Amino acid sequence: MPAATVPAKKRRSGELDDEDDDRTSDVATPSTQRGKRARLNLKGDASPSSQSPLLPDGYLSQSYSASQNETLPTRCSTVKHQPGSIVRVKLANFVTYTAVEFYPGPSLNMVIGPNGTGKSTLVCAICLGLGWGAQHLGRAKEVSEYVKHGCREAFIEIELAADPKRHRKNPVIRCNIKREGNKSIFSLNGKPSNKKNVMEFCKAFSIQIDNLCQFLPQDKVVEFAAMNPIELLHSTQRAVASEDMLQMHDELKNLRREQKLAQAQHAADQEILNNLEGRQRMQEADVERMRERDAIKQRVKFLEAARPFAQYRAARLRHQETKQRRKDASAALKELEEEVEPSLRAVNAKQNYRQQIERVVQERKRAIERADRDTDKAVAKLEKLTEEVADDDRAMEAERKGSKGQKNDLARIDQNIVKLKKQMEEPQEEADISSYTERMREKSRAIREIQEKADELRNSMIDITEQGKKENRQIQRARASLENLESQVGQQNNKLEKLSRDTHKAWQWIQEHQGEFEQQVFGPPMVECSVKDPAYVDCIESLFQKSDFLAFTVQNSRDFKKLSNQLQGRLPGQYKLNDVTIRNMPGGLDNFRPPVDEQEMHRFGFEGWALDHVNGPETVMAMLCHYVKLHQTGVALRDINNQQFEMLQSSTIGSWVAGKSSYQITRRNEYGPGATSTRVRDIRKASIWTDQPVDLAAKRDLQTNIEGWNEEVLALKRQLDEIQAERVTLKQENEVLEKERKSLEQEKSTKQKALVEFKALPTRLAQQEEKHATTKANLAGVRQRIEEIAEQQAIKTLARGKAALEYAAAVEVLREAHTEFLKAEVLFIEASSDLEIEVHLNTSVNNRLEEKRAEVDEIKREHDIVQEKAKKLLAVCQKLMQDQGEAQSEFLRNLPEGQTSEELEAEIESEKARLELMHEGNGGVIKEFEQRQKRIDQLMTKVADFQTAINEVDGRIKAIRERWEPELDNLVKKISDSFAHNMKQINCAGEVGIHKDEDDFDQWAIQIQVKFRENEPLTILDSRRQSGGERAVSTIFYLMSLQTLTRSPFRVVDEINQGMDPRNERLVHSRMVSIACSGEAEAPPTTSPGGGEEDEAARIGGGGSQYFLITPKLLHGLDYVEGMRVLCIASGEYMPEDPRSVDFGACVELARGVRGLVAAG
Repeated sequence: MPAATVPAKKRRSGELDDEDDDRTSDVATPSTQRGKRARLNLKGDASPSSQSPLLPDGYLSQSYSASQNETLPTRCSTVKHQPGSIVRVKLANFVTYTAVEFYPGPSLNMVIGPNGTGKSTLVCAICLGLGWGAQHLGRAKEVSEYVKHGCREAFIEIELAADPKRHRKNPVIRCNIKREGNKSIFSLNGKPSNKKNVMEFCKAFSIQIDNLCQFLPQDKVVEFAAMNPIELLHSTQRAVASEDMLQMHDELKNLRREQKLAQAQHAADQEILNNLEGRQRMQEADVERMRERDAIKQRVKFLEAARPFAQYRAARLRHQETKQRRKDASAALKELEEEVEPSLRAVNAKQNYRQQIERVVQERKRAIERADRDTDKAVAKLEKLTEEVADDDRAMEAERKGSKGQKNDLARIDQNIVKLKKQMEEPQEEADISSYTERMREKSRAIREIQEKADELRNSMIDITEQGKKENRQIQRARASLENLESQVGQQNNKLEKLSRDTHKAWQWIQEHQGEFEQQVFGPPMVECSVKDPAYVDCIESLFQKSDFLAFTVQNSRDFKKLSNQLQGRLPGQYKLNDVTIRNMPGGLDNFRPPVDEQEMHRFGFEGWALDHVNGPETVMAMLCHYVKLHQTGVALRDINNQQFEMLQSSTIGSWVAGKSSYQITRRNEYGPGATSTRVRDIRKASIWTDQPVDLAAKRDLQTNIEGWNEEVLALKRQLDEIQAERVTLKQENEVLEKERKSLEQEKSTKQKALVEFKALPTRLAQQEEKHATTKANLAGVRQRIEEIAEQQAIKTLARGKAALEYAAAVEVLREAHTEFLKAEVLFIEASSDLEIEVHLNTSVNNRLEEKRAEVDEIKREHDIVQEKAKKLLAVCQKLMQDQGEAQSEFLRNLPEGQTSEELEAEIESEKARLELMHEGNGGVIKEFEQRQKRIDQLMTKVADFQTAINEVDGRIKAIRERWEPELDNLVKKISDSFAHNMKQINCAGEVGIHKDEDDFDQWAIQIQVKFRENEPLTILDSRRQSGGERAVSTIFYLMSLQTLTRSPFRVVDEINQGMDPRNERLVHSRMVSIACSGEAEAPPTTSPGGGEEDEAARIGGGGSQYFLITPKLLHGLDYVEGMRVLCIASGEYMPEDPRSVDFGACVELARGVRGLVAAG
């Protein structure tokens, strides 16, 4: 038979018994353990051995002929993989597998092997490799968690059987899972693809990984068993019905839901309508009274708004009156002016003459101003020329004084030239500058050597100081270790360092930086906790794994993140420790209570709970309760009896320690109350919370080291003193050399300065000679410049004389202008006197005329004021007409034309008096009444339309149901026939029906009825009537009943046989073999119209679907026919490096030989 092999799993070293040791055994009760049997050697004889038997007991309970002529049932060799079934699965670095390749058969595939070898891993690979998510497995939530520990990525490669109509060769889907980033990368037939395309490709083969009727992984068995009949109907339709049926069912549920909501809404609307109508009738009288009052209030408001209109009418009448008065006054003024015109004519003539003389006076006054400006210009020109002549005089005087100074400069320059020439003739003393430089270099070199030596001494001092500090730290640590040898805390810290250096280093860092955290961070339990009574220390320590002893406890997620980043090196400059465990426990012990009370605990034979025997901080104790279950684990120094053991198996207690053994119960509720297994192991000798005597050898070593380190410190101190004395001597030498170097530098500078000055004498002489020539040339040009200035001065003097003549002429013109002005001024005075005399003679006439004009002006001002007021009132009225509503505008337009302001005010007071006589009431009643009426109108319309909508929904429901229900009945009948046939083969009965709820399509459900005993009726399958094994049998038969109707190319069932008794397991296995491999139909033969390909497929392939049955155990002597494929998972620490070296065929032949020898014996 084909077999799948994987490399051996290596046990990690250095762990504190994290896995079960060799003493662990799986037992149902303590009384079920058997003794070891003798092992057969290769020659067939028996020899005593303490090892496990080579073959299971089942091989010895059946006879086997030595000729080995038995043949297996055969099946048609033409069976091939159906399109979409799995041909090959290849894995690398996936969960437990390093590398493996499976070749499933086209029919029934039995995947067997002990727990933990990787059977369910194959199921996980199928799910993830075909594009579905980890949520369909019920295990890890992230795909990256399926990468093998220590690896960066894994890959899954699945080859599906091709559909000849669409593919030339088998399609291959490959999925690469990367731990970093939690990514999955897909390819299809070697070409890059994505998850969505892969899922669409698989769905084209009718693969439904998310349907528990077709794909039932181990961790989803409970979920499938807990599936109610309604959910089972939905899953059944997904598995075997068309997509249209699912859509019709969903539409029926939605329509019924919509109909119920509409009916509920209709009832609510009708109730609301009746309520609203009643309230309307009750408030109708009040509303009418309030409306009348509002009408009066509105009239008062309109009347008050009409005040500007009355005022405007009054202003308009007054304007008309003042307009008429202005017209009459103007006419009277005109008549008076015509009457006094002859008397005023002489006055007007005198007045015109005076005006003419006045114009002449103004003209001659302007002539004076022009002459005055011309005179000012002439004066300015004369003064300017006079100033320029004076400037020339000052320039000639400056030239004369400058020539005298230059003569003095020339004499001084001559003296400097003679002095420089004399200095150049004197001999200059030679100075050896290079010798000074060399001597200075020697001094600098000596200083540098002293400094280098001083630096060496300083470095030596630093090294010696650091060495001394290091020795002192060693002394301090040794003294602390010496103290720790004699203290409990110290002993535990030493044990912590031996057990995990990383954890010890992390604990030291936490103690130094405790203040950086928001709340206290607790150390490992082996340091923080202790056992109260040493007699229980073995029992308590047997409950702990290594990680439990070493775990740090934080009290909030922020401290967890900070500590994790610090210790695991996620941030720059931080630790990178691997063997560190951090746990977050925000709560206290209040959340953890024992599973039973104290009296019940003593009845089970326990002396207390593990929590009662441990001391430690409350937070650490709460963490241990959460992870180690100290509050739920019973402890007893004596072993318990069989009666107490049976009581514990049926209780809620899952673990306890009694005597020298620890017990742990595993309950599989999904397989019924009897599906339990108990793991028993011997408790180990305690090594953590034990008191040990002081290690005298270690104490002597520490004392010797302290004495040696003290001597080394004294020697280092003596070396420091010697070096310090040498540094003082070097400092004194350095100061002497520095002083000598500075003296040489100053002497060299003086010599260099003198030499530079002597070399600069020729340049200075040339500069003085050049200056002498320049000064001499300037003296030669002085006379020429003075003559040029004198010539310019003569020209300016002539121009000044001409300007003086122009000034005299301007003064004469100004004098004549003044004379003419005076003459005109005299004539103006005479004309003014004549006019005053004439005016005095006509004073009475003028007074009458002025009075009349004043009267006309007053009337005009009054008219203008009245007109302006009327315009403003008109603007106010126009704005009011624009801003007011239509009702108020209409009211204002209909006001009486002749109504005065007094009449309007009287009407306003009358309406206000009426308003005061009426009760005010609730101001919001009318608005509420009107809004309620609108709501009533809407509801009446809605209620009237309800029946039409209901009839329409009823019609749609009826039309869809007439299509969906017959198809569903036919489908369920086929499933029921197949299910009954399968149950009949095991001498039981069963049928499948539909529970039809006429009121709610959501409540339609699959109803499975079974009968496992002859004298009982068919009963509905549920957890109260049938046992776990009976439910498991019914479940697998129901799944097989879907086979002939299925649209899926393969089906996976993981550990469905757990919880079955041996009889049911044999019957189920036999049926599965018959259906999947022997060609037997799943239901009684039926004739389909026309036959065709489906009949042929059913005849040849036994339904045509591929089965994967995963189980950790099988009974002996089960049916096997050719066509089945058994995939035996071989994994463990004894697997060879090269899996190809394992010859499973030879193992089978050896087993057959052993059976034959035993039978012959």
